[in-house]
Amino acid sequence: MRPTRATVLLTAGLVTFFGVPSAAAAEAPPTLYVNNHTDSSCTDGGPGSQAVPFCTISAAAKAVAPGQTVRIKTGKIYDEAVAIDRSGAPGKPISFVADGQENSLASLGTHPLTISGASHVVVRGLNVTGGIRINRSADIELDRIRAFATHAPKGLVIGDASTDVRVIRGLIYHARIEGGAQRTVLGRNQIHGDRDDPLSMADAPATVVTNNTVYHGCGTAVSLSGSSSASAVFNNLINATSRSSACDPSQGRTALAVSQSAAAGTRADYNLIAGPFQTVYTWNGTSHQDQAAFHAATGQGGHDIVHPRTEDAYEKAVDSADATAPGVLPTDMSGYPVVDDPRVPNTGKDGGYLDRGARESQNSLESVRLELDQPWAPAGTAVKATATTVSAWPGPLTYHFDFGDGSAPVVTGERTVNHVYSSPCECTAKVTVYNEAKMKTAATSQAKVTAPGPLTAGFTSRPFLPTAENPRAYVAPLTVEVDPRSAVAPWPVQQVDVDFGDGAHERGAALEPVRHAYAQPGDYKVTVTLKDAKGATSTVSRTVQAAYAASGYVPVHPFRVLDTRLSTSPVQAGTAAQVAVPLIAGSPSGSYHTGGATAAVLNVTVTGATQDTHLNVWPSGQQRPATSNVNVRAGGTSSNTVTVPIGSDGKILAQLNSGQGHVVVDFVGYYQPNTGQGFSPITPTRLADTRTTGGALGAGRTRTVKVAGVHSIPPNAAAVALNLTSTGATTDTHVIAYAEADKRPATSNLNPEPGKDKSNQVIVPVGPDGTITLYNNAGSTDLVLDVVGYYREGGGGALFTPVVPKRLADTRTTGKLAPGATTTVAGLPANAVGAALNVTATETTGAGFLTVHGYGTARTDASSLNTRPGETVPNHVITPVGDGKVSIWNSWGGSNHVITDVFGYFTQG
Repeated sequence: MRPTRATVLLTAGLVTFFGVPSAAAAEAPPTLYVNNHTDSSCTDGGPGSQAVPFCTISAAAKAVAPGQTVRIKTGKIYDEAVAIDRSGAPGKPISFVADGQENSLASLGTHPLTISGASHVVVRGLNVTGGIRINRSADIELDRIRAFATHAPKGLVIGDASTDVRVIRGLIYHARIEGGAQRTVLGRNQIHGDRDDPLSMADAPATVVTNNTVYHGCGTAVSLSGSSSASAVFNNLINATSRSSACDPSQGRTALAVSQSAAAGTRADYNLIAGPFQTVYTWNGTSHQDQAAFHAATGQGGHDIVHPRTEDAYEKAVDSADATAPGVLPTDMSGYPVVDDPRVPNTGKDGGYLDRGARESQNSLESVRLELDQPWAPAGTAVKATATTVSAWPGPLTYHFDFGDGSAPVVTGERTVNHVYSSPCECTAKVTVYNEAKMKTAATSQAKVTAPGPLTAGFTSRPFLPTAENPRAYVAPLTVEVDPRSAVAPWPVQQVDVDFGDGAHERGAALEPVRHAYAQPGDYKVTVTLKDAKGATSTVSRTVQAAYAASGYVPVHPFRVLDTRLSTSPVQAGTAAQVAVPLIAGSPSGSYHTGGATAAVLNVTVTGATQDTHLNVWPSGQQRPATSNVNVRAGGTSSNTVTVPIGSDGKILAQLNSGQGHVVVDFVGYYQPNTGQGFSPITPTRLADTRTTGGALGAGRTRTVKVAGVHSIPPNAAAVALNLTSTGATTDTHVIAYAEADKRPATSNLNPEPGKDKSNQVIVPVGPDGTITLYNNAGSTDLVLDVVGYYREGGGGALFTPVVPKRLADTRTTGKLAPGATTTVAGLPANAVGAALNVTATETTGAGFLTVHGYGTARTDASSLNTRPGETVPNHVITPVGDGKVSIWNSWGGSNHVITDVFGYFTQG
C-alpha cells in the first residue's frame, strides 16, 4: 500500500465533511431498549430497560433524552409509523440504532419514518419501506438506512429548510432534497430509480453528493435545480440500467443535469457515467454528449469518465477518485476501509487510491485451507499448521490460529505456526484469516491427539441390517460389520487387514468399519491386523456370530420370477436351478424392492415330472439340506408355499431329487429386518367352506371372502395366513387367492385334481375392503379356508427369524402315526410363538388330514394337510408354538408317516 500522500488527502476530505470535532460529551444517561419479541416482557408503560423494554419504537421516541441511545432489537417487524420530534444537544445526540447481529436491520414494515422539528439525531440500521421524511430538522445523521417508497412517492425526502443532514452508507429508492434544505451530504449510498429520477435536488443549496452509486432507469439520474447552488457532485458512479425500454421516449435519459439557477458555485468532477444515455450532461441550460466537450465548456468534469457499458465500468472506478472531495468517508457502504488495489494504477487525485461509487474494491478472501502436518500423533508431538489462502490480490493478512485444546489462540502475520498438544483429544483446529478491511474467511482441520504407547489392535462387531429410514438399501442377509476403531493407535494406521474366518479377506488403508456377508449362519473367527506409520503391527482375533435377524413381513402383489416351461429347459436331478430374488421387480400394482430381505415367501409348482420325485429349495451358497418342499407324482402337478432364507448373493436354489420336471416360482412376499408387519398366530379356525355356503366355484368364477374383522382377525390386518383346500374338483385346474378382485395376478396357489383333496397354505394380502378373492380357472371345485394367523401394520405381532432348512422329526424312524393319534415335534426355541414348517405325509393308508397346532393348546377341526393313500403330500404350515413344540394330530382316515422340516420361527419383537 502507498498510504502517505493519499491518507493525507483523505483526511482533508473528512475534515470538510465532519467540520470541527465537538467537545467531549458528558456521561450519557442509561440506554433505552425496544424489543417486541415474544420472549421479552416488553411494555410501553415501563422503564425501557433491557429487562423491561419498550414494545414500540414510538414509545422510546417519546422518552429518549439528549445523549441517550435507543437500541432496537432486530429480527421482528415493528408494525408502526415512527415520528421523531425530540432533540439531542450538541455532542449529545439522541440515537436510534439496530440491536442485533452485525449488519442486521430493524424493520418498520410498510410504515414511514418522520423526523420533524428535531436536531442532533442519529438513526442507524433501520429498514423503512414506507419512506423517510425529514422536515425542519438540523444535524441529522442517517447511517446504514434502507429507505423504500412502497407507499410514498420517494424513499427519502429532506425538506422544509432542514440543515446539515447526513445520509451515509444507505440503500435508497428515489431520494429528493428540496424546500430550502441546506448542506445535505449524501455519501457512500446506493441509490436506485426506476421510472423516476433516482436523486434530485431542488432549492437545496450546498448539497454534497459524493461516492454514491446511482442506478438510473428513466429521467435524470442526478439533477440539481432551483436554488441548489454551491453544491458538489464528486466520485459518483452513475449506471444506466436496462429498463430504458420502459421509459417514456419524450422523457429522455440524462446522467447529470444542473440548471442555470443551480450552476453558480456548483462543482462536479471524478464521476463515472456508464451506459447508454441520450444526454450525458446538461449544465446551465446546455447539453453535452461527452466528457471532453463538457469540460471544455464548463471547466467541470475534467476527470470524469464516460463509458458506454455498465458491465465493465466498475473496474474503471477503482483507485481513480478524488480523496480530497467534500463528503469523503473513510469507509464504504459495507463499512470496509479505503484500500489500495495493487492490480490497478492509482489514477486518483494526486496519486490517490480512493474508488468511485459506494463500494470500495477490497482484497476479498475467497477461501482458506488449513493443513496439519501431523493430524494424528501422540501428545507431545510438534504439529505444524499451515494456512493456504486464496485472495483477490497479494497483501498483508492476519492469521488467528486456534488449536481447539483450550490453549491461547496464536495471532500472527505468518501463515505457518507450530503447536504441541499436551494431552489426548479429538480437537478441531481452526484458522481465521483477516485482511486489512477485516474481511475474514475460516477453515478447520481435525487433530487426533492420542496417548503415547504401543499399537494395540481391537475391534467391535455387529449385524449390519437395513434401516427403517432406508428400507430399500441393499443389504445382503448375514452381513456383519467389523469396526476396528476401538484400537489403541498412537500413530496413523496405514494398513488394516481383516480375515473374516470363512476364507474372505479385506485390506484397506483406513481405520473404519468394513462389512462382509457370510454365506451361512454360524460362529466365525475374525482376525484384524493393523500396521501403523511407524511400522508397528498388532493383531487381535475374536469369535463373531453371523445370524439371521428377526424380520417383519412385506406382502406384495404376486408375480412370477421363474417358469422353466418358457425356456424349454426343465430342472434336472442333480443340478440346482438358480432363482434370483428380485431387487426391483415390476408388477401391476407397482415395484417391489427386496434388497434387504432375509427370507422370501414363494409359491413353487412342479409340473411334468418324469417320475415320482420331490423338490428341495434352499439358500444359495449353502449345502443342500435333507429337507423337501414339493412332492409330485410322475406326470402330475403339485404346488406348495415355501418360506426360505435368501443367500448372500440374493439367490435361492431349487433341485429335484430324481428325474426332471418344470418348475414355476411365484413371488408373494418377503421378510426384512426393521420393516414390514408382525405376525400373530391363532388356533387354526375355519373361515369359509363352499360345501356349506355358496356352492362349488365354477370355471372362470370368483368368490369374495371377508377376512378382516372376522373371528380373531382384526379389522386392520394387512395379510392373512390360510390353509386353502380343494375338494370335489371336476377337472385339473388351478386356484388363485389374491387381495383385490379387479387385480388378479398371473400366478397360482393350488392345483386341484379330480378325485383328490389337495391343500396349500398361502399368505394373502387383505384388500382395501377387508376381503380376499378366490378364482377357479376350469371345471368346478369346492374350497375350504382355515385361517392360522394374520399380519398387522402399526407394530405388535411377532417377527420372523429364518433358519437354515432343517429336519425336526421323521416318524419313519419311530413308527407311523396311527389314526386319531398325536405326535409332538420339539426342537424350536422356547420363546417361539409360531413357526414356518413344511409337513409331509407319506405311506398313507387312508384318505384323511393332519392338524398342526401349538403344543398344549386345544385342537380344532381345521386341517393343515390332506392325506391321500399311496401318495406323498407336503404342505407349508405356519402354526402356533407352545414351549418350543408343536402337536400334529392324524385324523381317523388311516395311518401316516409324518416328516417335519423347519424354515424359521416367530418371536415377539
